[in-house]
Amino acid sequence: MNPRLLVPFLAAGLGLPACHAAAPAGAPAPAPVAAPDSLRIRTDIAYLASDRLEGRRTGSPGNDSAAAYIARRYRALGLAAMTPTSYLQPFVARPAASAHAGHPEELPSQNVVAMLAGTDAALRGQYVVIGAHYDHLGRSTEGAQDPQAGDVIRNGADDNASGTAAVLELARIFRAAPTRRSLLFVNFTGEEEGLLGSAYFVEHSPVALDSVDAMINFDMVGRLRNRRLIVYGVATGTEFPAMLDRANAGRVDIHGQGDGFGPSDQSSFYAKNIPVLHFFTDLHEDYHKATDDADKINAAGEATVVDIAEQVIRDVADRPRRITFFRVPAKPTVAASSAGSDVYFGSIPDMAAGDVKGERVTGVTAGSPADKGGLRAGDIVVEFGGMEVSDLETYSAALYAHKPGDVVKVVVLREGQRVTLSVTLGRRGG
Repeated sequence: MNPRLLVPFLAAGLGLPACHAAAPAGAPAPAPVAAPDSLRIRTDIAYLASDRLEGRRTGSPGNDSAAAYIARRYRALGLAAMTPTSYLQPFVARPAASAHAGHPEELPSQNVVAMLAGTDAALRGQYVVIGAHYDHLGRSTEGAQDPQAGDVIRNGADDNASGTAAVLELARIFRAAPTRRSLLFVNFTGEEEGLLGSAYFVEHSPVALDSVDAMINFDMVGRLRNRRLIVYGVATGTEFPAMLDRANAGRVDIHGQGDGFGPSDQSSFYAKNIPVLHFFTDLHEDYHKATDDADKINAAGEATVVDIAEQVIRDVADRPRRITFFRVPAKPTVAASSAGSDVYFGSIPDMAAGDVKGERVTGVTAGSPADKGGLRAGDIVVEFGGMEVSDLETYSAALYAHKPGDVVKVVVLREGQRVTLSVTLGRRGG
Protein backbone atom coordinates (compact mmCIF):
# COMPACT_ATOMS: atom_id res chain seq x y z
CA MET A 1 0.00 0.00 0.00
CA ASN A 2 1.43 3.32 -1.10
CA PRO A 3 1.97 5.82 1.76
CA ARG A 4 2.24 8.79 -0.60
CA LEU A 5 -1.46 8.41 -1.40
CA LEU A 6 -2.84 7.64 2.06
CA VAL A 7 -3.92 11.10 3.15
CA PRO A 8 -5.90 12.60 0.26
CA PHE A 9 -7.90 9.49 -0.57
CA LEU A 10 -8.51 7.40 2.53
CA ALA A 11 -9.84 10.45 4.33
CA ALA A 12 -12.64 10.54 1.76
CA GLY A 13 -14.15 7.22 2.88
CA LEU A 14 -17.93 6.98 3.02
CA GLY A 15 -19.24 4.56 5.62
CA LEU A 16 -22.13 2.48 4.27
CA PRO A 17 -24.42 0.39 6.44
CA ALA A 18 -24.84 -3.27 5.65
CA CYS A 19 -27.83 -4.14 3.47
CA HIS A 20 -29.64 -7.42 3.97
CA ALA A 21 -30.86 -8.61 0.62
CA ALA A 22 -32.06 -11.91 -0.75
CA ALA A 23 -30.41 -13.52 -3.75
CA PRO A 24 -31.87 -12.25 -7.05
CA ALA A 25 -34.97 -14.10 -8.19
CA GLY A 26 -34.11 -16.87 -10.62
CA ALA A 27 -30.40 -16.73 -9.86
CA PRO A 28 -28.64 -20.07 -10.30
CA ALA A 29 -27.62 -21.95 -7.20
CA PRO A 30 -23.93 -21.32 -6.44
CA ALA A 31 -21.61 -24.04 -7.67
CA PRO A 32 -19.77 -26.00 -4.98
CA VAL A 33 -16.24 -24.71 -4.72
CA ALA A 34 -13.11 -25.56 -2.79
CA ALA A 35 -12.62 -23.77 0.49
CA PRO A 36 -9.67 -21.37 0.75
CA ASP A 37 -6.62 -23.16 2.08
CA SER A 38 -4.83 -21.22 4.85
CA LEU A 39 -1.75 -23.45 4.54
CA ARG A 40 -1.35 -22.57 0.84
CA ILE A 41 -1.78 -18.90 1.72
CA ARG A 42 0.86 -19.13 4.44
CA THR A 43 3.26 -21.00 2.13
CA ASP A 44 2.98 -18.39 -0.64
CA ILE A 45 3.51 -15.53 1.81
CA ALA A 46 6.49 -17.28 3.41
CA TYR A 47 8.24 -17.53 0.04
CA LEU A 48 7.37 -14.05 -1.24
CA ALA A 49 8.35 -12.44 2.09
CA SER A 50 11.54 -14.47 2.55
CA ASP A 51 14.91 -12.73 2.82
CA ARG A 52 16.06 -14.38 -0.42
CA LEU A 53 13.74 -12.02 -2.38
CA GLU A 54 15.11 -9.02 -0.44
CA GLY A 55 11.79 -7.21 -0.22
CA ARG A 56 10.79 -7.41 -3.92
CA ARG A 57 11.59 -3.80 -4.77
CA THR A 58 10.56 -2.89 -8.31
CA GLY A 59 13.43 -3.43 -10.73
CA SER A 60 15.35 -5.74 -8.38
CA PRO A 61 16.28 -9.42 -8.87
CA GLY A 62 13.99 -10.30 -5.97
CA ASN A 63 11.08 -8.62 -7.72
CA ASP A 64 11.86 -10.60 -10.88
CA SER A 65 11.99 -13.82 -8.86
CA ALA A 66 8.59 -13.05 -7.36
CA ALA A 67 7.14 -12.48 -10.83
CA ALA A 68 8.59 -15.78 -12.04
CA TYR A 69 7.10 -17.59 -9.02
CA ILE A 70 3.65 -16.14 -9.70
CA ALA A 71 3.87 -17.06 -13.39
CA ARG A 72 4.84 -20.63 -12.51
CA ARG A 73 1.80 -20.89 -10.28
CA TYR A 74 -0.51 -19.75 -13.09
CA ARG A 75 1.13 -22.13 -15.53
CA ALA A 76 0.70 -25.05 -13.12
CA LEU A 77 -3.00 -24.19 -12.83
CA GLY A 78 -3.35 -24.22 -16.61
CA LEU A 79 -4.43 -20.60 -16.88
CA ALA A 80 -3.95 -18.87 -20.21
CA ALA A 81 -1.13 -16.42 -20.83
CA MET A 82 -2.18 -13.20 -22.52
CA THR A 83 0.64 -13.49 -25.07
CA PRO A 84 1.62 -16.70 -26.88
CA THR A 85 4.77 -17.16 -24.82
CA SER A 86 4.58 -15.37 -21.50
CA TYR A 87 2.48 -14.37 -18.48
CA LEU A 88 4.69 -11.30 -18.08
CA GLN A 89 3.78 -7.78 -19.18
CA PRO A 90 7.16 -5.99 -19.19
CA PHE A 91 7.58 -2.23 -18.96
CA VAL A 92 10.00 0.34 -17.56
CA ALA A 93 8.89 1.89 -14.27
CA ARG A 94 9.89 5.53 -13.79
CA PRO A 95 9.20 6.60 -10.18
CA ALA A 96 8.12 10.24 -9.94
CA ALA A 97 9.64 10.59 -6.47
CA SER A 98 13.11 9.80 -7.82
CA ALA A 99 12.71 12.34 -10.62
CA HIS A 100 11.56 15.00 -8.16
CA ALA A 101 14.57 14.24 -5.95
CA GLY A 102 16.90 14.85 -8.88
CA HIS A 103 18.00 11.26 -9.50
CA PRO A 104 15.53 9.82 -12.02
CA GLU A 105 15.41 6.04 -12.18
CA GLU A 106 14.39 3.63 -14.93
CA LEU A 107 13.45 0.28 -13.45
CA PRO A 108 12.75 -2.57 -15.89
CA SER A 109 9.99 -4.68 -14.36
CA GLN A 110 6.78 -6.51 -15.20
CA ASN A 111 3.18 -7.15 -14.30
CA VAL A 112 2.04 -10.78 -14.29
CA VAL A 113 -1.23 -11.53 -16.13
CA ALA A 114 -3.24 -14.75 -16.54
CA MET A 115 -6.74 -15.44 -17.85
CA LEU A 116 -9.43 -17.99 -17.05
CA ALA A 117 -12.04 -18.14 -19.81
CA GLY A 118 -15.70 -17.86 -18.83
CA THR A 119 -18.14 -20.70 -19.35
CA ASP A 120 -20.90 -18.66 -21.01
CA ALA A 121 -20.38 -18.01 -24.72
CA ALA A 122 -22.46 -14.83 -24.50
CA LEU A 123 -20.57 -13.42 -21.48
CA ARG A 124 -17.00 -14.69 -21.75
CA GLY A 125 -16.03 -11.56 -23.69
CA GLN A 126 -16.55 -9.61 -20.46
CA TYR A 127 -14.00 -9.70 -17.63
CA VAL A 128 -13.56 -9.29 -13.91
CA VAL A 129 -10.02 -8.28 -12.92
CA ILE A 130 -8.70 -9.81 -9.69
CA GLY A 131 -5.52 -8.00 -8.70
CA ALA A 132 -2.84 -7.22 -6.14
CA HIS A 133 0.62 -5.70 -6.21
CA TYR A 134 3.56 -7.96 -5.42
CA ASP A 135 6.34 -5.35 -5.05
CA HIS A 136 7.52 -3.86 -1.77
CA LEU A 137 10.29 -1.56 -0.53
CA GLY A 138 13.27 -3.91 -0.64
CA ARG A 139 16.17 -2.27 1.19
CA SER A 140 15.10 1.27 0.33
CA THR A 141 14.25 3.76 3.06
CA GLU A 142 12.05 5.70 0.62
CA GLY A 143 8.55 5.42 2.07
CA ALA A 144 9.75 3.36 5.03
CA GLN A 145 8.34 4.01 8.49
CA ASP A 146 11.64 2.94 10.07
CA PRO A 147 14.25 4.84 8.01
CA GLN A 148 16.56 4.87 11.03
CA ALA A 149 17.03 1.12 10.47
CA GLY A 150 18.93 1.86 7.26
CA ASP A 151 19.12 -0.52 4.31
CA VAL A 152 17.73 -3.57 6.10
CA ILE A 153 15.39 -5.88 4.17
CA ARG A 154 11.75 -4.87 4.42
CA ASN A 155 9.98 -8.07 3.42
CA GLY A 156 6.42 -6.78 3.15
CA ALA A 157 4.63 -9.92 4.30
CA ASP A 158 1.34 -8.10 4.72
CA ASP A 159 2.19 -5.40 2.18
CA ASN A 160 1.68 -7.09 -0.14
CA ALA A 161 2.69 -10.73 -0.15
CA SER A 162 -0.68 -11.25 1.56
CA GLY A 163 -2.65 -9.74 -1.32
CA THR A 164 -0.58 -11.66 -3.86
CA ALA A 165 -1.28 -14.92 -2.00
CA ALA A 166 -5.00 -14.08 -1.97
CA VAL A 167 -5.03 -13.68 -5.77
CA LEU A 168 -3.14 -16.96 -6.24
CA GLU A 169 -5.58 -18.79 -3.98
CA LEU A 170 -8.54 -17.30 -5.85
CA ALA A 171 -7.00 -18.47 -9.12
CA ARG A 172 -6.86 -22.02 -7.74
CA ILE A 173 -10.46 -21.89 -6.52
CA PHE A 174 -11.89 -20.45 -9.73
CA ARG A 175 -9.86 -22.83 -11.90
CA ALA A 176 -11.79 -25.67 -10.25
CA ALA A 177 -15.16 -23.93 -10.66
CA PRO A 178 -15.07 -21.24 -13.38
CA THR A 179 -17.56 -18.39 -13.76
CA ARG A 180 -19.73 -17.31 -16.68
CA ARG A 181 -17.59 -14.25 -17.36
CA SER A 182 -13.84 -14.50 -17.87
CA LEU A 183 -11.44 -13.66 -15.05
CA LEU A 184 -8.15 -11.80 -15.39
CA PHE A 185 -5.64 -12.39 -12.59
CA VAL A 186 -3.17 -9.51 -12.51
CA ASN A 187 -0.23 -8.99 -10.17
CA PHE A 188 1.13 -5.47 -10.40
CA THR A 189 4.63 -4.19 -9.83
CA GLY A 190 5.54 -0.57 -9.08
CA GLU A 191 2.66 0.08 -6.68
CA GLU A 192 4.97 1.40 -3.98
CA GLU A 193 6.52 3.74 -6.55
CA GLY A 194 3.14 5.34 -7.35
CA LEU A 195 0.73 2.72 -8.79
CA LEU A 196 2.98 2.41 -11.83
CA GLY A 197 2.12 -1.17 -12.75
CA SER A 198 -1.64 -0.74 -12.66
CA ALA A 199 -1.37 2.60 -14.47
CA TYR A 200 0.58 0.85 -17.22
CA PHE A 201 -1.88 -2.02 -17.34
CA VAL A 202 -4.97 0.14 -17.89
CA GLU A 203 -3.19 1.95 -20.72
CA HIS A 204 -1.94 -1.31 -22.31
CA SER A 205 -4.65 -3.75 -21.33
CA PRO A 206 -4.72 -7.04 -23.25
CA VAL A 207 -8.53 -6.72 -23.33
CA ALA A 208 -10.68 -3.69 -24.09
CA LEU A 209 -11.27 -1.72 -20.88
CA ASP A 210 -14.94 -1.30 -21.71
CA SER A 211 -15.22 -5.08 -21.46
CA VAL A 212 -14.03 -5.04 -17.83
CA ASP A 213 -17.05 -5.22 -15.54
CA ALA A 214 -15.23 -4.72 -12.23
CA MET A 215 -11.81 -4.77 -10.57
CA ILE A 216 -11.35 -6.45 -7.18
CA ASN A 217 -8.12 -5.49 -5.38
CA PHE A 218 -6.32 -7.05 -2.42
CA ASP A 219 -3.77 -4.97 -0.52
CA MET A 220 -2.79 -5.82 3.05
CA VAL A 221 -5.28 -8.59 3.84
CA GLY A 222 -3.11 -10.71 6.12
CA ARG A 223 -3.69 -9.16 9.53
CA LEU A 224 -7.42 -9.61 10.23
CA ARG A 225 -8.07 -8.54 13.83
CA ASN A 226 -11.23 -8.41 15.90
CA ARG A 227 -13.29 -9.68 12.92
CA ARG A 228 -12.81 -6.28 11.28
CA LEU A 229 -12.58 -6.04 7.48
CA ILE A 230 -12.44 -2.78 5.54
CA VAL A 231 -13.72 -2.70 1.96
CA TYR A 232 -13.23 0.43 -0.14
CA GLY A 233 -15.23 1.23 -3.26
CA VAL A 234 -18.58 -0.16 -2.12
CA ALA A 235 -20.41 2.84 -3.58
CA THR A 236 -18.79 2.52 -7.01
CA GLY A 237 -21.14 -0.32 -7.99
CA THR A 238 -24.80 -0.03 -7.10
CA GLU A 239 -25.07 -3.76 -6.42
CA PHE A 240 -21.93 -4.07 -4.26
CA PRO A 241 -23.39 -3.50 -0.75
CA ALA A 242 -25.96 -6.30 -1.09
CA MET A 243 -23.37 -8.60 -2.64
CA LEU A 244 -20.98 -8.06 0.26
CA ASP A 245 -23.71 -8.65 2.78
CA ARG A 246 -24.75 -11.93 1.15
CA ALA A 247 -21.17 -13.15 0.95
CA ASN A 248 -20.30 -12.18 4.49
CA ALA A 249 -23.37 -13.60 6.27
CA GLY A 250 -22.23 -12.00 9.53
CA ARG A 251 -18.81 -13.70 9.68
CA VAL A 252 -16.85 -10.45 10.03
CA ASP A 253 -17.66 -6.82 10.67
CA ILE A 254 -17.39 -5.16 7.26
CA HIS A 255 -16.65 -1.44 7.32
CA GLY A 256 -17.68 -0.27 3.87
CA GLN A 257 -16.07 2.87 2.48
CA GLY A 258 -17.56 4.38 -0.63
CA ASP A 259 -14.91 6.05 -2.77
CA GLY A 260 -13.01 4.04 -5.37
CA PHE A 261 -9.87 6.15 -5.15
CA GLY A 262 -7.27 5.19 -2.56
CA PRO A 263 -3.60 4.37 -2.06
CA SER A 264 -3.64 1.15 -4.07
CA ASP A 265 -4.12 -0.22 -7.56
CA GLN A 266 -7.91 -0.12 -7.75
CA SER A 267 -7.54 3.65 -8.25
CA SER A 268 -6.13 3.15 -11.75
CA PHE A 269 -9.27 1.25 -12.76
CA TYR A 270 -11.73 3.55 -11.00
CA ALA A 271 -10.20 6.46 -12.90
CA LYS A 272 -11.33 4.62 -16.08
CA ASN A 273 -14.94 4.41 -14.79
CA ILE A 274 -14.73 0.76 -13.74
CA PRO A 275 -16.46 -0.34 -10.50
CA VAL A 276 -13.90 -1.39 -7.90
CA LEU A 277 -13.58 -3.01 -4.49
CA HIS A 278 -10.46 -2.98 -2.33
CA PHE A 279 -10.22 -5.52 0.50
CA PHE A 280 -8.01 -4.36 3.40
CA THR A 281 -7.48 -5.50 7.01
CA ASP A 282 -6.16 -2.10 8.15
CA LEU A 283 -2.83 -0.55 9.05
CA HIS A 284 -0.69 -1.85 11.91
CA GLU A 285 2.54 -0.96 13.70
CA ASP A 286 4.66 -3.03 11.26
CA TYR A 287 3.46 -1.15 8.16
CA HIS A 288 6.43 -0.30 5.90
CA LYS A 289 8.90 -1.54 8.49
CA ALA A 290 11.42 -4.37 8.57
CA THR A 291 9.15 -6.07 11.12
CA ASP A 292 6.40 -6.84 8.55
CA ASP A 293 7.32 -10.53 8.44
CA ALA A 294 5.48 -13.73 7.63
CA ASP A 295 5.29 -14.97 11.22
CA LYS A 296 2.80 -12.19 12.00
CA ILE A 297 0.32 -13.19 9.28
CA ASN A 298 -3.12 -14.43 10.32
CA ALA A 299 -3.50 -17.03 7.56
CA ALA A 300 -6.84 -18.31 8.85
CA GLY A 301 -8.18 -14.76 8.87
CA GLU A 302 -6.94 -14.20 5.34
CA ALA A 303 -8.69 -17.40 4.25
CA THR A 304 -11.93 -15.89 5.57
CA VAL A 305 -11.31 -12.71 3.55
CA VAL A 306 -10.63 -14.81 0.44
CA ASP A 307 -13.81 -16.80 0.98
CA ILE A 308 -15.94 -13.64 1.24
CA ALA A 309 -14.24 -12.11 -1.80
CA GLU A 310 -14.66 -15.32 -3.83
CA GLN A 311 -18.41 -15.21 -3.33
CA VAL A 312 -18.58 -11.52 -4.27
CA ILE A 313 -16.50 -12.13 -7.41
CA ARG A 314 -18.66 -15.10 -8.36
CA ASP A 315 -21.77 -12.96 -7.90
CA VAL A 316 -20.30 -10.26 -10.17
CA ALA A 317 -19.06 -12.71 -12.80
CA ASP A 318 -22.20 -14.85 -12.99
CA ARG A 319 -24.97 -12.23 -12.95
CA PRO A 320 -26.83 -11.65 -16.23
CA ARG A 321 -26.24 -7.89 -16.21
CA ARG A 322 -23.13 -5.84 -15.67
CA ILE A 323 -22.45 -3.98 -12.43
CA THR A 324 -23.93 -0.48 -12.45
CA PHE A 325 -21.05 2.01 -12.18
CA PHE A 326 -21.46 5.01 -9.89
CA ARG A 327 -19.04 7.92 -9.66
CA VAL A 328 -18.81 8.88 -5.99
CA PRO A 329 -18.91 12.68 -5.52
CA ALA A 330 -15.47 13.97 -4.65
CA LYS A 331 -14.96 15.32 -1.15
CA PRO A 332 -13.46 18.82 -0.84
CA THR A 333 -9.80 18.51 0.07
CA VAL A 334 -7.64 20.44 2.49
CA ALA A 335 -4.40 21.80 1.10
CA ALA A 336 -1.73 19.85 2.95
CA SER A 337 1.26 17.88 1.86
CA SER A 338 3.85 15.70 3.52
CA ALA A 339 6.28 16.35 0.66
CA GLY A 340 9.60 17.36 2.14
CA SER A 341 8.29 17.14 5.70
CA ASP A 342 10.12 15.03 8.27
CA VAL A 343 7.87 15.79 11.23
CA TYR A 344 6.90 12.68 13.20
CA PHE A 345 4.03 11.97 15.61
CA GLY A 346 3.64 8.18 15.80
CA SER A 347 -0.08 7.44 15.81
CA ILE A 348 -1.63 4.68 13.70
CA PRO A 349 -4.91 5.95 12.21
CA ASP A 350 -8.09 3.92 12.08
CA MET A 351 -8.76 3.67 8.36
CA ALA A 352 -12.38 2.59 8.81
CA ALA A 353 -13.42 5.45 11.03
CA GLY A 354 -15.28 7.35 8.30
CA ASP A 355 -18.29 7.88 10.57
CA VAL A 356 -16.26 9.46 13.40
CA LYS A 357 -15.89 13.21 13.89
CA GLY A 358 -12.16 13.48 14.43
CA GLU A 359 -9.31 11.05 13.78
CA ARG A 360 -9.59 7.82 15.77
CA VAL A 361 -6.30 6.16 16.70
CA THR A 362 -6.07 2.40 16.41
CA GLY A 363 -2.54 2.19 17.81
CA VAL A 364 0.50 4.15 18.97
CA THR A 365 4.11 3.35 18.06
CA ALA A 366 6.11 2.53 21.17
CA GLY A 367 8.57 5.28 22.11
CA SER A 368 7.09 7.77 19.61
CA PRO A 369 6.20 11.38 20.48
CA ALA A 370 2.52 10.34 20.62
CA ASP A 371 3.36 7.54 23.06
CA LYS A 372 5.51 9.79 25.25
CA GLY A 373 2.77 12.43 25.21
CA GLY A 374 0.16 10.01 26.55
CA LEU A 375 -1.88 9.18 23.43
CA ARG A 376 -3.66 5.82 23.65
CA ALA A 377 -5.27 3.41 21.21
CA GLY A 378 -8.96 4.32 20.97
CA ASP A 379 -8.42 8.05 21.48
CA ILE A 380 -10.13 10.35 18.97
CA VAL A 381 -8.00 13.38 18.05
CA VAL A 382 -10.27 16.43 17.70
CA GLU A 383 -7.69 19.25 17.92
CA PHE A 384 -4.01 19.35 16.99
CA GLY A 385 -1.86 22.41 17.61
CA GLY A 386 -4.94 24.64 17.83
CA MET A 387 -6.44 23.34 14.57
CA GLU A 388 -9.72 21.45 14.51
CA VAL A 389 -9.46 17.84 13.36
CA SER A 390 -12.49 16.28 11.65
CA ASP A 391 -10.86 13.41 9.71
CA LEU A 392 -7.53 12.00 8.55
CA GLU A 393 -6.99 14.77 6.04
CA THR A 394 -7.47 17.66 8.48
CA TYR A 395 -5.33 15.80 11.02
CA SER A 396 -2.54 15.54 8.44
CA ALA A 397 -2.87 19.22 7.54
CA ALA A 398 -2.46 20.10 11.21
CA LEU A 399 0.55 17.80 11.64
CA TYR A 400 2.40 19.04 8.55
CA ALA A 401 1.85 22.65 9.57
CA HIS A 402 4.50 22.00 12.26
CA LYS A 403 8.16 21.04 12.34
CA PRO A 404 10.24 18.67 14.46
CA GLY A 405 10.75 19.96 18.00
CA ASP A 406 7.47 21.90 18.16
CA VAL A 407 5.48 21.41 21.35
CA VAL A 408 1.79 21.10 20.48
CA LYS A 409 -1.42 20.70 22.41
CA VAL A 410 -3.38 17.65 21.27
CA VAL A 411 -7.01 17.35 22.38
CA VAL A 412 -8.54 13.89 22.32
CA LEU A 413 -11.86 12.35 23.23
CA ARG A 414 -11.22 9.48 25.63
CA GLU A 415 -14.24 7.55 26.88
CA GLY A 416 -16.39 10.58 26.10
CA GLN A 417 -14.18 13.07 27.96
CA ARG A 418 -11.95 15.77 26.44
CA VAL A 419 -8.31 15.23 27.44
CA THR A 420 -5.53 17.69 26.56
CA LEU A 421 -2.04 16.33 25.97
CA SER A 422 1.25 18.12 25.43
CA VAL A 423 3.41 16.47 22.75
CA THR A 424 6.89 17.33 21.52
CA LEU A 425 6.97 16.41 17.83
CA GLY A 426 9.87 14.33 16.60
CA ARG A 427 11.90 14.01 13.42
CA ARG A 428 11.20 11.05 11.16
CA GLY A 429 14.15 8.73 11.33
CA GLY A 430 15.63 10.67 14.24
